[in-house]
Amino acid sequence: MVLELQEKLGEAIRALILKNYALDLPNVSLETPPDLRLGEVASPIAFELARRLRKAPKIIAQEIVTGLGAVEGFSGFEVAGAGYINARLDRLAAVCTTASEENAHLAAPGTEGHVLVEHTSINPNKAAHIGHLRNAILGDTFVRLLRATGFKVDVQNYIDNTGVQVADVVVGFLYLESKSVAEIRALAADCGERAEGTGSHTAGIDYYCWDLYARTSQWYEQGTVEEKEARKRLRYDTLHAIESGGNEIAKIADLISTAVLRRHLETMLRLGIEYDFLPRESEILHLKFWEAAREELERSGVLYEVTQGKNAGCWVMKRPGSEASAEETDDEAKVIVRSNGTVTYVGKDIAYHLWKFGLLGRDFGYRPFFRYADRECWVSTEHGEAAHPHFGGATAIYNVIDARQSDPQANVIQALRGMGHAAAADHYTHFSYEMVALTPRCAIELGYDVAPEDRTRPYIEVSGRKGFGVKADDLIDKLIAATRAEVDARRTGGIGENAEAERQKIAHQIAIGALRYFMLKYTRNSVIAFDFKDALSFEGETGPYLQYAVVRIRNIYRKGGTTPEAALAEFAKQAGQQVSESASQRSTAAARDGLSQYLSGEENEDIWALWLRAGRFSLVLEQSIAASEPAFLAKHAFQLAQEFNNFYHKHHILTEEDPQRKVFLLATAAVVLRELIKALSLLGIESPEAM
Repeated sequence: MVLELQEKLGEAIRALILKNYALDLPNVSLETPPDLRLGEVASPIAFELARRLRKAPKIIAQEIVTGLGAVEGFSGFEVAGAGYINARLDRLAAVCTTASEENAHLAAPGTEGHVLVEHTSINPNKAAHIGHLRNAILGDTFVRLLRATGFKVDVQNYIDNTGVQVADVVVGFLYLESKSVAEIRALAADCGERAEGTGSHTAGIDYYCWDLYARTSQWYEQGTVEEKEARKRLRYDTLHAIESGGNEIAKIADLISTAVLRRHLETMLRLGIEYDFLPRESEILHLKFWEAAREELERSGVLYEVTQGKNAGCWVMKRPGSEASAEETDDEAKVIVRSNGTVTYVGKDIAYHLWKFGLLGRDFGYRPFFRYADRECWVSTEHGEAAHPHFGGATAIYNVIDARQSDPQANVIQALRGMGHAAAADHYTHFSYEMVALTPRCAIELGYDVAPEDRTRPYIEVSGRKGFGVKADDLIDKLIAATRAEVDARRTGGIGENAEAERQKIAHQIAIGALRYFMLKYTRNSVIAFDFKDALSFEGETGPYLQYAVVRIRNIYRKGGTTPEAALAEFAKQAGQQVSESASQRSTAAARDGLSQYLSGEENEDIWALWLRAGRFSLVLEQSIAASEPAFLAKHAFQLAQEFNNFYHKHHILTEEDPQRKVFLLATAAVVLRELIKALSLLGIESPEAM
């Protein structure tokens, strides 16, 4: 509601400025005032025009207010301070619009464009950990936001199955443990599908590889200098064999990485996270994506060979503004092909992103890999099925990759621009985020030995290479166990045969809600220090707090013997009569009668603020997408729940004696319930029936 009214006001001011000052502005700045006493919308446009018109902002603001006249949905305008324009909404009209616009701000799928979101992208060499969860939850939530506003979104999870991390695990199996291919295959096969809440996750190959990877990393650093050098050569010989493909070591790497990948998909599915396509680096190499990209890079002059200096023998990417060439060496240029002929990560990524935008002229083979309830997740292959969905060719891409990868991401954008693909570069977004650590208290709870001097630190970093961290499934299991204990203590859920299943379902909903909200409430550039107690609290800015607000509202209707739908229908009936009366009588007195009286006066400001908050959903949704920041929606949901809880304690809905006011209060709760459930759903959080 607020977004639509802001757009209407912006267009009215823009038209007036064009008419009065002959200035055609692309848009008009609109803000939310810090206090409702200043109105619901404000514009600093007069300050922006002051220099161009050579007038004081206050004079310009007054001219705009005088010229605006009536704007539908607004009750009036005023000049404030040195030149702000404050606008006040027609409260009753705004409330009626909000009550009736259940799906007005949600676009039909596929109407806005084709977007590709890449997220998760875990190296398939060990179990997923807590840091991967932040990536996946951020990416999945952003996908939900985009789809809610009409975008067709493909979700891709890039699999680096030929990288050094996979090579390390292969080295561990073959040289630390001396396992045969048959033994490795048996290990992967013995790790059957997980059963929810059974604690069987520790039997998975991803868990086995977690410890093996840490031991292998330590093994490289042990022994004499000669032994270390030999192990280093072994590591890179293994890596080279995997990249080349068509040999026994490459087959072992594929066996391990495929088994671990299935585990990753199972883990993410516990959080409601699904994928459409899994592009693998092995196909990027074997289908010669890089060779196709290299031709274009050389032809456009972006890539050139260096013949002298520290990068002699390398092919490097020209920096913007640099005139360097093979003869005029730029030692700071980004190396794309090393002197030994191997391609760097950035080089392969350039090729991959040309494919993403449909600019490469080559495609993967495709085959089904993982079955979801309603569809298949596909994986790349060299020779796939003839009939398959179309992937790639996106109009915009978002890469959810941590902030440490900012430089490689910038290099890919630079390469696209250098090759003349400016539109693609402009629609390439690095959706960066900071790391996840543990509070000392959380690390101790997980059984880690935390030194006394570290117990006062704000957080402790995790490291998969060192084996210090929180496996994603362990974290989910511990959260579910903790919430189940709370559910049992509260005697939540039904009784009889279904009580056990119902309580377990509620515990799962609360646990996943707690985890997802904790990962989403912080802005992406914030380091997160995860803590069980903080995440699971039923008070404060947490997932369970929001879920409990939903349960509380549902209980109102349960106790009152009605439904939210019935409350809104009755409100619509009364609101329609009231608006009709006000329009016909056109008198101030009539406007204050009936429902309008519940929206005016200091004693009702909290009710109006609650309706206004609910009506800002579409505005917050747009802001979240524009800034690539799901935390905006998470904060909105929390503020809505918080304001409702204050409203609930102040206004006694079910014991209200005035029938008309009771209808209004019930409608208020119904709108909040609807908007809370909607917001939680986009955050990937379920709304339990009981807690």
